[in-house]
Amino acid sequence: MTRLFLDTEFNGFYGKLMSMALVPENPSHPEFYVELEMLDQLDPWVRENVAPKLNSTPKNRTAFQNDLANYLWNCGECVIIADWLDDIRHFCDSLITGPGMTINIFNNIKFELDLTIQYESLVPHHALYDARAIRDYYLKKK
Repeated sequence: MTRLFLDTEFNGFYGKLMSMALVPENPSHPEFYVELEMLDQLDPWVRENVAPKLNSTPKNRTAFQNDLANYLWNCGECVIIADWLDDIRHFCDSLITGPGMTINIFNNIKFELDLTIQYESLVPHHALYDARAIRDYYLKKK
């Protein structure tokens, strides 16, 4: 079972998802990182601390979900490990395409929430760098 370390950035408390990263336990496997289109006005803290670090071409939700489905399909059964509840919420919301409908995944996904993870990221408040730091901390701890 593949272990994937999750981090997200979102537009303030209960705000929309801005970026998501999944970093595998094995660094030789590909990472997943996507930035999403943001049409909403940004929360002031997010505008100052997160937005300047976004640097890839943003995708719309459909393209993001297609990329996520393909990535998860290639991972097979997996455990998603996160350090915060909102990360898991945004991940689960990303799987939903409509009422009673999900992206096309047929693998088993489990979740592990570890609120004790404390890490220092090379680029704080950037989902990819934070997910890598979460992985590194988690693997040293175990």
